[in-house]
Amino acid sequence: MKKIILSIMTTMLLFSTHAADSLYDIPLKDIDGKAATLKPYTGQVMLVVNVASKCGYTPQYAGLESLYKKYGVQGLVVCGFPCDQFGHQEPGTAEEIKSFCTSKYDVTFPMFDKLEVNGKNRHPLYVALAGTNSPVAGDIKWNFTKFLVGRDGEILQRFASGVKPDSEELTKAVEAALAAK
Repeated sequence: MKKIILSIMTTMLLFSTHAADSLYDIPLKDIDGKAATLKPYTGQVMLVVNVASKCGYTPQYAGLESLYKKYGVQGLVVCGFPCDQFGHQEPGTAEEIKSFCTSKYDVTFPMFDKLEVNGKNRHPLYVALAGTNSPVAGDIKWNFTKFLVGRDGEILQRFASGVKPDSEELTKAVEAALAAK
């Protein structure tokens, strides 16, 4: 009996540790509600951002889109993750969010389904990005917090909401990440 229990526990442990081996394996949904992952961006530099449509930082959508257009050909992808945890600043449905982003800011970078970045319902992506095992651990303070992820899937840097996409600090970090092959 002890052998059976030990075998079951070992199997469960192996399954739980291999459920998401990297950021690329974490199950997501895109803005249209379709199953997705970050696998299509393997080998690219990613800028992962929790976004909101009714925030003082919302105009950063324009800067994020410019960054994506400027560096996309070199391998940068911006990934937007709507979040409604800060002042109820993303109350819309996925369809409303998508419409807002495309009509107001001409967003063409990948957008995903709304998720939680903090608390007991923190999405596994944000557990990986900001959880205790992250090199930049800590709760997300507000919308438009940015995580720079290298081509190898390693988290390189975290930028606070006030760091604009066109800031020297962020663009230098993006350029350095793109230069690292």
